[in-house]
Parts: sequence; C-alpha cells; structure tokens
Amino acid sequence: MSKKLKVVTIGGGSSYTPELLEGFIKRYDELPISELWLVDVEGGKDKQDIIFDLCVRMVKRAGVPIEIHKTLNRREALADADFVTTQLRVGQLKARELDERIPLSHGYLGQETNGAGGLFKGLRTIPVIFDIIKDVEEICPNAWVINFTNPAGMVTEAVFRQTKFKKFIGVCNIPVGMKMFIQDVLKLAPQDDLSIDLFGLNHMVFIKDVIVNGESRFAELLDGVASGRLTAGSVKNIFDLPFSEGLIRSLNLLPCSYLLYYFKQKEMLAIEMGEFYKGGARATVVQKVEKQLFDLYKDPELSVKPKELELRGGAYYSDAACEVISAIYNDKQTEQYVNFPHNGHIDNIPAEWAIEMTCTIGRNGATPHPRLTHFDDKVLGLIHTIKGFEIAASEAALSGKFNDVLLALNLSPLIHSDKDAEILARELLLAHEKHLPNFAEAIAALK
Repeated sequence: MSKKLKVVTIGGGSSYTPELLEGFIKRYDELPISELWLVDVEGGKDKQDIIFDLCVRMVKRAGVPIEIHKTLNRREALADADFVTTQLRVGQLKARELDERIPLSHGYLGQETNGAGGLFKGLRTIPVIFDIIKDVEEICPNAWVINFTNPAGMVTEAVFRQTKFKKFIGVCNIPVGMKMFIQDVLKLAPQDDLSIDLFGLNHMVFIKDVIVNGESRFAELLDGVASGRLTAGSVKNIFDLPFSEGLIRSLNLLPCSYLLYYFKQKEMLAIEMGEFYKGGARATVVQKVEKQLFDLYKDPELSVKPKELELRGGAYYSDAACEVISAIYNDKQTEQYVNFPHNGHIDNIPAEWAIEMTCTIGRNGATPHPRLTHFDDKVLGLIHTIKGFEIAASEAALSGKFNDVLLALNLSPLIHSDKDAEILARELLLAHEKHLPNFAEAIAALK
C-alpha cells in the first residue's frame, strides 16, 4: 500500500515511546508512517519534551521520512489519524505507589493490575479511555485504537461492555515474553513456524499447546517447566518464583507469571511485605529506573532505544503493538495474542466477554483462532472469578458509587475480608481523589 499513515500516541511522554518508534522504524517499508504525534497532559510535558527530542534524533539517524509532532491538545492531534495508541498512566507513578503501598499497609498484595491496586488503577483509567474514544468517534471515526494501558483486560471489558466503539484492541507484553521464552528454550530458528494456543484473561493466561512446524512440542516444554529446569517467562515487575511441579503437572497447562498471585498468594505476599517493611515497593524501583532512563534520553548523542529500557516491566509490549498495527494495515492475518471480545467463539464462557487469546489479525481486527474453541475446565472457575471482578470494576468506574467499589473489592480473590474491603476502599478513594472526578460525591461523604 502506498497511503501514508498518521499515528497518534496518547501518553507520548512515556519511557516506552522510544521502543514504539523503534518498532515503526524497522517496519517502515510495510508501515509507511508519515506522522507520529505525541500527546500528553500538562503534568507530563517535561518528559514529553525529552521523548520528542529523542524521537527526532532516532528518525534522523534511521533516515526515514516520519514527521514527529508533540502537543498537549489531544483533539488537534487526532485529526485524520489512522491509528491511536494509548499508553497513559493517570496520576503517573506516584499514583501507582499508592496502589501498592496502601493495600500492603493492611496486609494485602499491592500490585498495579491485580487486587485493590489494580481496581483503583482501573477506576482512574477507564473514564479517561472513554473520553479518548468519544474524541476518536467524533474526529477520526475510522481510526483503530490500540490500547497498552493497564489494566488492559479490565479496560477492554469496559469499552466493549459500555460503549459502541468496536475498533479497539488491548495489547499486553506477557504473551510476547512467553513466546520469546518458548523460542529460546526450544532453540527455534527464525524460519521455524511457531503457533501457540494461549487462552484466558489479561494477566491470567495459560498455554495449552505449542506447535512447531506442524508438530506439538508442548510435552517437552511442560516437562522442563514442571521439573524446574525451565522458568516460564517471568517479567521484571514480578518476583520470579517457580510454580510447583505438582501444580504444573496437574494443570497440564503453562500459566503466565501473574498467576503466582493466585497460586502462591502466601509466598508472594510474604515477599512484598518484606519489601514494604524495608521501605520498598515496585513503584519505587520503577521510579528509579525511569529517572535513569530519562537521564539517558536527555543525552543529545543518544539516537537509539537504550538497552536499559528492558529493565521496565513492560518491555516489548510496544513492539507487539507495532505488529498488531502492521497486521491490520496490511491485512496480514498473522497470529497474535490480544484482548478482544470473542463473540461466542469460545463455547463454555459468556459470548460477550472480552478475553485474551490466540487470534489472527487482519484489516477487520482480531479473529479467534479456529483451534481454540473451549477454555480448559480446570481453570474455568478462577477465570470466572476474575472476570466477575473485572465487570464489577468497569461498572464502578462509571457509576462513581462507593458500594460498587466495595462489590468489586469483595469479588477479588485477593481480598479476604469485607471489613478490610471497606477500609481499603475509603483510604484509596481519599488518596486518589484528584484523579477520581466520577467519585466526587462518594469521596465527599467519606470526609
């Protein structure tokens, strides 16, 4: 195709943006982007300026004719956009720190996409995503929105459950990391054909088969993980503990690392509480990493994505998003692993659910892979529980009601007391007041 493309990145001041641009640069022949607009808010302007300057240097070094723009006016940027990517963090990393520290202060896991912390990230994020979608529907209705913003599953569920906007796909780096792990341990060559049967919800996915050049190699992979010879694709923001051999062999599935929060709650909480009592939290580490990254980004001699970016927990998700965009633009019909509504393709879950699974992506978006039509019954109960939590959270984000927050918290398997749920709801609502305008009335009643 010869048409030039315009991409708008909302949250353009993110430390991940250089990876996104790197992905666009290396795909320029198949994805002829003429304009990349970086959009941010006033509070992110300093970072946006640094990222903009680095992106200009990267494009110049690569010798590709991509114009880089920056603005704090989202509506200005959206005019004639073909793709909109969202990688925002409402309240920035200070809000993440509250999401982690407040639950930990009451003896609960503090995590940015799970439990109480994940709920409140969703409550802050979903209304903003909805505002973006309203602008897209008005200004560039044919554009696709590719969302990287966490909690990606909760956000995707909310979009398809509560809006009529359909050109929306949620992307996560966890399946990418699992795929890279498989390629590495099976010593696959670039020309090998790898297909993975992955299913579940965002940050709750399982692999049930791995097919290389038409033959299953799942048994040897499972045996390696179960025996402890292999550790299944961990990510930087989760402590790396092996699943027990008994669990892996009884499931006969490979769980993603986020499932440690459900299968090893006691151990994960003990580790996080230890860090908390020492004054640490993952958000503290990330803020240090981000400061180091931006110090590197300021270097006028730097004109490539630095290796240090991989220390961030979301490494490689931007590249996955570039591949999704290319697959849509070029109607590639390639295998990807994204969040989208299955519309009844899976025969043992509600038809309207948004899920994360293997699919093919082309000009019409994501289509469920024909091999996967049934979620494994052994983990269906846990999946139902987390989906109930996601649905309640998405509804609370829009209602702004205290009781809806309580319902979502009580439905999370990481919250073990209705009284504690009330305490967490009160403290987190008050702590995040600035970024929860929908809850103004509920918060006023708490004061």
